[in-house]
Amino acid sequence: MEGVRVRPPLPTDAPTLAALAGELGYPTSAEALLGRLAALHPTDAAVIVSTDADDVPTGWCHVELRRTLVEPLSALIVGLVIGEAHRSGGIGVELLGAAERWARARGCERLVVATRIARERAHRFYAREGYEVSKTSYFLTKVLD
Repeated sequence: MEGVRVRPPLPTDAPTLAALAGELGYPTSAEALLGRLAALHPTDAAVIVSTDADDVPTGWCHVELRRTLVEPLSALIVGLVIGEAHRSGGIGVELLGAAERWARARGCERLVVATRIARERAHRFYAREGYEVSKTSYFLTKVLD
């Protein structure tokens, strides 16, 4: 797509990336987001940022290696979001392609994405890009003190 670029995140992107996390349904501060970025291990995880022609972030994709005892090496898209004003313009396809390249370069056999049941628009996007529902799960959470 013309005008879409992808790159690693910069510290100065934090306020915009945090705002995008909020659009995805995970409100956070720029400071908290910077701390989370710093905690990612660079060989096991990547955050890929899409930008417009002026290098302003328009979306991001967080992908991590997924090592389990029961499945071959794969990667998991932990989050992918495009700013509301930039959706349906091909940015998601660019970010997804970058995540797929990252996973292939690390020997992954599959790229997995989990998406909330209510996100029907996202389901249609992933289906158009060749992703299929492989299972349905519950994510159960316990807040730890």
